[in-house]
Order: sequence, then C-alpha cells, then structure tokens
Amino acid sequence: MATVIDGPGGGGTLSELYQSAKRVLLRARDGIERLERLESSTAGGGLDSPELSNSIKRDISQIQSLCIEMDRLWRSIAAKSQRDLWKRKVEQVAEEAESLREGLDRYFSRNQKRMMEAKERAELLGRANGENDHVLRIFDDEAQAMQSARNSSRMLEESLQTGIAILSKYSEQRERLKKVQRKALDVLNTVGLSNSVLKLIERRHRVDVWIKYAGMIVTVIILFAFWRWTR
Repeated sequence: MATVIDGPGGGGTLSELYQSAKRVLLRARDGIERLERLESSTAGGGLDSPELSNSIKRDISQIQSLCIEMDRLWRSIAAKSQRDLWKRKVEQVAEEAESLREGLDRYFSRNQKRMMEAKERAELLGRANGENDHVLRIFDDEAQAMQSARNSSRMLEESLQTGIAILSKYSEQRERLKKVQRKALDVLNTVGLSNSVLKLIERRHRVDVWIKYAGMIVTVIILFAFWRWTR
C-alpha cells in the first residue's frame, strides 16, 4: 500500500502528508472566503487584512511544498493501480492549491485597484494640507506592499514548478538507469554463458587430440606386430 511509504527526514507517510495538505486546504479556503466577505462589507473603503492574506499565502505555499513531497513519494509505489490513484489525488490537491492562489492574486489585484482609485480621488480633490499628503503616502506604501506581495507569490510559484520539473527528471533518469542496469546484467550473463561454452569446446578439442594420437600409436603398434608375425 502507498500509505506506508515514509518520506525523507521523518516527513511522514504519503497518507499523512495528504491529510495535512487537505487540512491546510480547508484553512486556506476558509481564509479566502473571509477575505471576500470583508471585501464585500467594505467595498468602498479599501480596507484590507494583511495578516489574513499573508496567512493564506503561507498556507498555499505549504500546500505546494507538500505536493512536491507527495509527487516524489507516489512515484515510488510499486503497484500501478495504487500509483495511479495517488497521482490523481496529488494532482487534485495541486489544482485546488493553484485555484486558491489565483483567487488570492485576484483579491490582491482588486485591492490594489481600489487603492489606486482612492489615491486618484484624493489627488483630484487637490487638498494641500498635511493630512491629505499623509493619506497619499499611506496609499502609496500599501500599493507598493501589495505589488511586492504579488511579485513574491509569483516567484515562489515559479520556484515550486521548477522543483517539480527537476523531481520528474530525476525519476525519469532513475528509470533509465534501471533499464541500463538490467541490460548490463543480461550482457554479463550472456558473456558468462559464452565463456562456459568455449571452455567446453577446448576440453573436447584436447580430448579429440589425445584420441587421435592414441589411435595413431595403437595403429602403429598393430602394424608393427602384424609385420613381425608375417616374417
């Protein structure tokens, strides 16, 4: 069964990693729903919950890391039926995590758009007092922070995809090495059999030579005896 395959460094079994990923998925999905409710209730205010959005982003990153580990483990399952089953499960978790990441990116985009619109409204008012300048600086800082968060999320996703591709290549190389090893063993077995046949032929050749020489000697003795008898 695939559920008893241990991960490296005490990472847990495939089933344990899958259950952990499902729990984090539920938590991240609940966080997205809370963000959307907050967005709906403060649609005109441009409010945000950085702690909640950052927590969701960390959960999504954890899920994607678990998917990389599970992707490595299911490939080691011997039974094809179990391997295919776990492949589908891991792909489903990865797709759900990707959907959550896209939802979070859309939220960041909408929130940044609200901030920019609020900034433009404040600029159109043309207030020159220090309070308005302070508000504009806050909007600028928030917009930059949101853009930085989106860029970080995108870079993390690219790194995770690269890691998955590298693990897949390692798995393919391992399978090719196994095939080469089996072929090498077959060749060695064939060479060993050929050596045995050659040794048998050599022994038979030596026996034939001795038989030939023995026959020649016996023939000479018989001829010599016949010659002496006829004299």
